Amino acid sequence: MTATVAMAPPRPPATGRAVLRLHRTALIIWGVLVVAAALTFLWAYGPGTDAAAAAWRASCPAQDATCHWDTTLNGYYRAVKLAEWTIYWTPCLVAAWAGAALIGRELENGTAQLAWTQGVTPTRWLAAKLAVPTALLTAGTTVLVLLHRMVFAANEFPLSWGWYEDGPFTANGTVGIARPLLALAVGALAGLLLRRALPALAAALAVTGLTQFATDKLTPRLWPYETASGPLDEYTTPDNALWGDQGALTSTGERIPDPLCGDSAKCLTDHDVTGYFTDYHPASHFWPLQIVETGLTLAVAAAAVGTAFWLLHRGTRAAA
Repeated sequence: MTATVAMAPPRPPATGRAVLRLHRTALIIWGVLVVAAALTFLWAYGPGTDAAAAAWRASCPAQDATCHWDTTLNGYYRAVKLAEWTIYWTPCLVAAWAGAALIGRELENGTAQLAWTQGVTPTRWLAAKLAVPTALLTAGTTVLVLLHRMVFAANEFPLSWGWYEDGPFTANGTVGIARPLLALAVGALAGLLLRRALPALAAALAVTGLTQFATDKLTPRLWPYETASGPLDEYTTPDNALWGDQGALTSTGERIPDPLCGDSAKCLTDHDVTGYFTDYHPASHFWPLQIVETGLTLAVAAAAVGTAFWLLHRGTRAAA
């Protein structure tokens, strides 16, 4: 008499662990970038800023743009900007990697199709491919953004480092966390569409670069400007602000391009100029602009992810 033993079906491989193992080189590179940038920010927040502040007070008693930046100040500024650029340019690196290595290469060489025959559904495969880097990117960029905010707040010499500039604006808030997630989604979508590593890399990099450029230009218009205006002898341009439209005002209140009359009374009379205006975002608009751009970025990322899952489902169903 023989007994039969029911064999449990083979368990599908742990997809999250497989993603980490398969892309460990990218994980190491990301870890090195985060650690290097974090250490730079910590240095800048502590001994770096102390030395730079002392050099600033010694070299620039007037604390204006005419001061000479010595080696200490230049070294501090370049180190901080290099770490800041790590946050700003991370989306392009992520898009290239996601399009080429994360998705495109695996579809091109058949690794993905092999995984689908070993108990991992296409949907679960893509979910793991996106979930693991999403968690690592979010953790890394969150740490860097928080450290950058500490350094930015402690800075005593903000020449050429305004809150409204592309680099500081991105690295100081939630935009710096959201943009890499959009790049990941764009890269995954490019990989699924093209199914080849190099074309997906090029497409994802181009789309992400153009998106980042367009967003930098569009963001100021996502929130209503404030307007500063005044008569000829009293008007001053707002400081520490992101400027929008600027020009001259006529006696009827009409806005016209600045005729650049200077102090010429005849020119001012000929153009009926009675004052000037500037549309601007003050520093208090930082978080409204951040929140609006972050929401828009995450919405586009969600749409790209949804499209990627739809394409994968349609493609695998057609192949079956």
